[in-house]
Amino acid sequence: MHPIHEQHLSEPGLVVLDITAPDETTLDTVMAGLQERWATSGISTGQRTPGYPGIRARVYADTRRPGTFPSPDAGEPPR
Repeated sequence: MHPIHEQHLSEPGLVVLDITAPDETTLDTVMAGLQERWATSGISTGQRTPGYPGIRARVYADTRRPGTFPSPDAGEPPR
């Protein structure tokens, strides 16, 4: 597995996120959360690589544009 490189954005812009999750449900949950926060390329199908654990997907996000916040019943929007 590749190392995780934590990054803090100094200004809003376009980002590419490579996500690795243990299963499809977790991957969909993470991508849905990102979609609520920012405008993204949407929930994509994950790819499994033989010999490597988990499922991976790539998401493109624009941190300048808000996403689709959850319904009022779901609580406060992400910060």
